[in-house]
Amino acid sequence: MQQQEPYELLAIRGLTKTFGDTVALNDVDFSLNAGEVHCLVGENGAGKSTLIKILSGAERPDTGRIILFGKEYRYLTPRQSLEMGIATIYQDMELVTSIPVADNIFLGHEIKGKFRLIDYAAQNRQATELMRSMGIDIPATTLVESLSPAEQQTLQIVKALHINARILIMDEPTSSLGVEETKALLNIVRKLVARKIGIIFISHYLREIFEIGDRVTVLKDGQTVGTFEVRNTDVSTITRRMLGRESMFVRQSTSPADPILQVHNLSCRKHFHGITFDLRKGEILGFGGVVGAGRTALMNVLFGSDHRDTGEILLNDRPVNFSSPRDAIAHGIAMIPEDRKQLGLLDLRPVLENIAIVRNERSRFFIHRQREKAAVCYLIDRLHIVSAGTNQLAGSLSGGNQQKAILARWLLIDAQIFIFDEPTKGVDIGAKEQIYRLMVELTAQGKSILMVSSDLPELLALSDRIAVMRNGVLVSILDAKDTTEHQLLGLFIGIEGTEHSPDDAA
Repeated sequence: MQQQEPYELLAIRGLTKTFGDTVALNDVDFSLNAGEVHCLVGENGAGKSTLIKILSGAERPDTGRIILFGKEYRYLTPRQSLEMGIATIYQDMELVTSIPVADNIFLGHEIKGKFRLIDYAAQNRQATELMRSMGIDIPATTLVESLSPAEQQTLQIVKALHINARILIMDEPTSSLGVEETKALLNIVRKLVARKIGIIFISHYLREIFEIGDRVTVLKDGQTVGTFEVRNTDVSTITRRMLGRESMFVRQSTSPADPILQVHNLSCRKHFHGITFDLRKGEILGFGGVVGAGRTALMNVLFGSDHRDTGEILLNDRPVNFSSPRDAIAHGIAMIPEDRKQLGLLDLRPVLENIAIVRNERSRFFIHRQREKAAVCYLIDRLHIVSAGTNQLAGSLSGGNQQKAILARWLLIDAQIFIFDEPTKGVDIGAKEQIYRLMVELTAQGKSILMVSSDLPELLALSDRIAVMRNGVLVSILDAKDTTEHQLLGLFIGIEGTEHSPDDAA
């Protein structure tokens, strides 16, 4: 039986887009077949977002052709894009969280009954049928705000199916998900492929691309530098095309030192209980586990943004009880949170203010603006923060540069313990490497780091030891150099044959 040629849903030829003197896309080619996952990778600023905006109708190209379902267009409008079946799922959820699941699915396309009133029963019934057809078990009447991040991502996919999407663009869909949630979402992607939906999958996690992708296109500085069959390439090749070199990051583990932080039998309501560990000077202690294991809740208590019920925290052998983050900061503890935009940045304020906010250069009555700006500019240069200057709004920086701006803030106050919660979430591979090097520099200076990460290679590459949490309990502390990804994953989900005692490993 002769194999059928793939049916091409989309072809982009010679697409170019400029913004003033900045060339965002330069003669870009790209294509997508029915039932294919075509991955799109590149560093921040490579042109991925501009390409998405052109396909969704939010931007118009300067030159080039878009051939969609066999018909050629110079550009698309947002209405055309939606009507022709292009749906985009962005990294930031685009849902109305205060209304139920079914109402979100039918938002703008409500089912009307008698007297033009919304037929909620029909919407609930059809939403349930649609979700069941994808093996999704979310009650149609549940408020979206009560859903997990993974369920919210899944709901966005269901919305796309409801409008009969034929092309689905997924922008960093797993950036806020843990190991098991990511696995579940990728299984849904496979079901979409079986329905002959074409998927453009954008991710900074190269391992996902080799798990789910058919082809991968690399963008660099607005140009297409190569399209590869996933089965015929490897991570090293893709990394080299993205960066122009091999990824060179390798960290040597440190020698044991005296503890700077000791935690004994710490508990906090329903989040976690009986947590005991120590953090040594110059050490990176990683915290692994599935989403909901209690890792972030533990970090919030250590930073003073939540309160413990029982237990003891010793800092430099002295008991401490932080009533607020201000107390923790005064004791030299810094937090780089998972949700940068909500918890770490003042999006609509300049980079200067975001970095200097914890330590203003001031006399009794006045802020020394020049001294403050000089200190901030020094850190911008030291950390290689790419910006248009200190007056650029922090929210307009790339993810990696936002992360480095938060880190610069804590360097101003000479913090001793840094809490990194998902340090490279939503960050491209080049910025990841820079952040890793900065973390290693901190430990070389005698600083200590608590790092929460759902990225197994990241945990193993950066950590000296790895504390594994499950269901609010610290189940094991392992030496990173003697641990494999398979062992870690087994401990995360509770299927490992032999578990190590936290006391033995500490």
